[in-house]
Amino acid sequence: MKKPITIKKAFYPVLFCLVLGLFIFFYPLTAFSGESGLLPRIKNATQKIEQKHQFEASIPTLKQIVQVNMKDQGGTFFTQARKSEISRFKCSTCHNNKPVTSDNAARISHADIQVVHGNKETLLTCNTCHSDADRDFLKAGEQTKIDFDHVYDMCGQCHFRQKKDWIGGAHGKRVTYWAGERVVKNCTSCHNPHSPRFEKQWPKTYSVPLK
Repeated sequence: MKKPITIKKAFYPVLFCLVLGLFIFFYPLTAFSGESGLLPRIKNATQKIEQKHQFEASIPTLKQIVQVNMKDQGGTFFTQARKSEISRFKCSTCHNNKPVTSDNAARISHADIQVVHGNKETLLTCNTCHSDADRDFLKAGEQTKIDFDHVYDMCGQCHFRQKKDWIGGAHGKRVTYWAGERVVKNCTSCHNPHSPRFEKQWPKTYSVPLK
């Protein structure tokens, strides 16, 4: 017949497990606290990664890029140019003071554009975003003209939270470089400016429900 385990004999294994558990719980916290911890080192890191120390991404850097008007915590960064992707730019080739000689010119030129942007009751119009004075520019208010390559400045007037996340890297897609002079996609690289909301769709693959 086995002898019952006494409290005295069980004390040391329990004490060992308790000390080990406390060590496992508190040790990772030391990495994020104190002057030598990981988090202070990240916050205090101000030195920019040199170009020679950066690794090329598997996706080649786009040639048509522009420097963004503002900086992020890592310094300057770049985004895809927009004007080079617009097939009918410059807009002033048609939108000028010359008389229109063809019937339904607007419908013929922009028949592919369907504006689904804004509330259902008050959809945006062309002149909400496009400058009346110079059609080669977008607008912020009535006086400020925005270059098409810097469309994020116009989108950010309403979608300011998304713009803040875009600057910080939480919104949008990186083209190359995770540090240093990164290149990110512009707003209109992913969103159709006239119908920016993505359609709902099922994923291509799915997990079989667990029984």
